[in-house]
Amino acid sequence: MRWPIYLLMVGGGSLAQTTVVPVVAFGGIVPDIPLVFTILIALRRGPELGLATGFGFGLAQDLLGGGLLGIQALSKGVVGFWAGGLPGLFLTTHLIVQITSLVVGSLGEGVLRFALLKLFAFPPGFAELFSQVILPQTLYNGLVGGLALFSLYWVRGARA
Repeated sequence: MRWPIYLLMVGGGSLAQTTVVPVVAFGGIVPDIPLVFTILIALRRGPELGLATGFGFGLAQDLLGGGLLGIQALSKGVVGFWAGGLPGLFLTTHLIVQITSLVVGSLGEGVLRFALLKLFAFPPGFAELFSQVILPQTLYNGLVGGLALFSLYWVRGARA
């Protein structure tokens, strides 16, 4: 892929996250589509592109969402870099490894984002935030990412 395609994807994914994705909220929890894209791209293209994609998605979310500038960018960038290094440790071509990486990465991103917000005196306690936001969003991200991966594999199988 070329950089203009990544820029278009980052802009479009972040715009979709703030406009379209809230429509599919389940119990007030929305999937983090840019994080799902970041992890899946990092698994295929490596840590450098995972970091750049995660940072771009996070920065766009920070600018569009109106929170503390840089929190999403840093947490998504770190998770993108981590996910990009996994192919050197595991055989990430298997679907179950990709979905597991997505779930673990989503969980790690939520905990890292909480830790960064805690530096700025974010009031809620960890147990409450973990049970009501981080864990449900992690499971939702795993479901959305799993469905995306299944459909990609299905399309590839139909073409072959």
